[in-house]
Order: sequence, then structure tokens, then C-alpha cells
Amino acid sequence: MSNRRLRITLSVALFLIGLLVVCLIALFSGIEIVEAQTEAPNLVATAGNSWNEASFPVENFQAYTSPFGYRRSPTNPRRVQFHNGLDIAAPKGSYIRNWFTGTVIKVGSRGACGTHLIIKSGDWKHSYCHMQGRVMRLNGRLYMIDRAGGIKIRYGQQVTSGMRIGRIGMTGRTTGPHLHWVIRYKGKYVDPGAVLRQMYAMQGSNIPKS
Repeated sequence: MSNRRLRITLSVALFLIGLLVVCLIALFSGIEIVEAQTEAPNLVATAGNSWNEASFPVENFQAYTSPFGYRRSPTNPRRVQFHNGLDIAAPKGSYIRNWFTGTVIKVGSRGACGTHLIIKSGDWKHSYCHMQGRVMRLNGRLYMIDRAGGIKIRYGQQVTSGMRIGRIGMTGRTTGPHLHWVIRYKGKYVDPGAVLRQMYAMQGSNIPKS
């Protein structure tokens, strides 16, 4: 191949590559992809779990408003984010119930989660975000206190399945009253919807529908 033909071939190849890059930029312009954290979306109940003891986490259920997984940000449609839990809507002030018996390992009020609790049940950790109330230190101990709802939860407290642990609120970053419910198993995020389906199948009852 002559030098002239080689130069023409290279020029055409570079032009096509440049055109492809322009098309890709136009297609994905303005979309920010947020990398997912470690997840195990298909994990469901294991043989050793007594799912008959588990409780649905919200009273006065209205709807599931945002599932587990990737979604466009509700506050910035140009941003694609990994949603690490399940959003469950209920009227503001509705009670939140503990999913599974365990120990409170965190009471917090900072960040996007707002007022929240994290409870550890063996290898499982379950988080409850956007609750009413606030975190206070009393006699050297941390508490999540919602006086209007009659809720007072202490760091390190043992909480039983179905126990009222808070109320639906709008603390933190939220567009409406709901519970942002997160489940992790051995440090990996799990789809709470899959857990609920397995739980209700074992209990022989119907999962609340959206």
C-alpha cells in the first residue's frame, strides 16, 4: 500500500473514531453514573432463619415508592444512583416497627438518612431512615427520642420483632414522608423486597401490595 493510500485510510479511521466519540457524548451528556456499593440483590432467606418471627416494618402502609437498585435521583434527574434500600410510604406520624429481634448498634441524626436507627440481628443489619424525633445524650447514653410518639430507643438496647421503634417523618434528604429501609447481610446490601416476599411466603400470608 502506498504512503498516500495509507494516509487516507488512517484519516478515514480517525474521522470515524471521532464521530463515534461525539455520538456517545451526545447520547450520555449530563448523566452522572454513581458506582454501586457491594450488593447481593438475589439473596433471600437462609434455612436457619425463623422468618415467622419477622414483622412488616410500617403501619398504615400506602405504597412502595422506590425499589432497591439503580434509579434516577429524585432530586436531580441527570444523576443515576444506586438506591440501597426500599422506600415505603405511609402517613407522617405512622409507627415504624422493628423487622427482626436484635440490638440497636446506632442512633443517628446526620446526613441524608436524617434521624435513624441501625439494628443488628446476627449476620443481618437493618436500617430505618427519615424518622421523627432526634438524638440526645442522657446520663452519658445516646437515645433516639420522639416525645410526641412516646418513643425512646437507647443505643445498645435489645428490641424485639414488631416493637414500635419510631415514626414516619421527613428528616434528612427526602421528598415526602416514608421509611427508607435498608437490609445488609454479612456486609452486603440485600433487596428488602426479596426478603419480604420470602418472609411472607414462609409465614403463609400476603405481602402488602403497592
